[in-house]
Amino acid sequence: MIQFAINKTVFLQALNITKRAISSKNAIPVLSTVKIDVTTDGISLTGSNGQISIENYISVQDENAGLLVSQTGSILLEAAFFINVISSLPDIVVDFTEIEQKQVVLTSGKSEITLKGKEAELYPRLQEVPATTPLVLETKLLKQTINETAFAASTQESRPILTGVHFVLSNHTELKTVATDSHRMSQRKLQLEKAGDNFNVVIPSRSLREFTSVFTDEVETVEVFFSNNQLLFRSDHISFYTRLLEGTYPDTDRLIPAEFNTSAVFDTANLRHAMERARLLSNATQNGTVKLEIKDGSVTAHVHSPEVGKVNEELDALEVTGQDLVISFNPSYLIDSLKAVASEQVKVSFISPVRPFTVVPNKEDESFIQLITPVRTN
Repeated sequence: MIQFAINKTVFLQALNITKRAISSKNAIPVLSTVKIDVTTDGISLTGSNGQISIENYISVQDENAGLLVSQTGSILLEAAFFINVISSLPDIVVDFTEIEQKQVVLTSGKSEITLKGKEAELYPRLQEVPATTPLVLETKLLKQTINETAFAASTQESRPILTGVHFVLSNHTELKTVATDSHRMSQRKLQLEKAGDNFNVVIPSRSLREFTSVFTDEVETVEVFFSNNQLLFRSDHISFYTRLLEGTYPDTDRLIPAEFNTSAVFDTANLRHAMERARLLSNATQNGTVKLEIKDGSVTAHVHSPEVGKVNEELDALEVTGQDLVISFNPSYLIDSLKAVASEQVKVSFISPVRPFTVVPNKEDESFIQLITPVRTN
């Protein structure tokens, strides 16, 4: 029979992180609950949707939590409802007491609320991930890498492997991350300071986006553990499990061109704003494209919609080299690409009107490259 008292704010914060793994519309009803395990050392909160699982630990040593455990045990509570109740309680301290028939009494100030729980044994066991030598990554760097690549992953389930991000560690310190939806690609390479065991895995992009929300920058490093079909990101208090995607990721290295016929350097923000203006009208056109024309050292963007109107805008190119060119593409892809670039300037390089073009930060650094496939127009 569980009994503990805890600081409401700390408890709610941990519950909200755990809730990110819980789906209200789950085919398995028990996965809409949060599992609460209370030991003499602290409380573990577990949530899962079958794809990702989050385990959040609050220690009795944590002074902010003010956790006092009187009796230990485990219980399941309907997650969304329980969290709403906790957030509505009036006082800074919550007393949690289990009574007969898996019922829980929550007391806070003058408020007392009784909730029905379920047997903890009904909850599926989290798959064990062998705690061998972990790969240690800087959280901020990993989050940046995810933001630079995950957006290019596919959202279509027709090719499940493309809904993930390909992570490859070679020579123990060379990390490559790639995502593509077959219309665009984003690739980031990193040289890690700490060596790890080589691996080749595909992580669902949805899981990675959740990772960036769960782990704040205050968490300086995360440990990464792999099993056959599962991956674990672990910090002091949070364990984040995700299933890996099965299958072979396509060889994207062969897509990256070695040489170009035309290139232009732009201010990243200016180019993005110009593309956003062009997109307003391109959305009203049949093929949703913008036409880029490079001629005599100047660059112009054109959109023509018979229904809405047209855009003709000369772009402020900082530098233009190579042959004249006319190419059409989806401006949304270029906007997404520019959002992912931290550099103030970008270099856009072309081979021909029908071959993918590249977007890279304008510096002598080949570690971040993006590809966009043009659209053939009449």
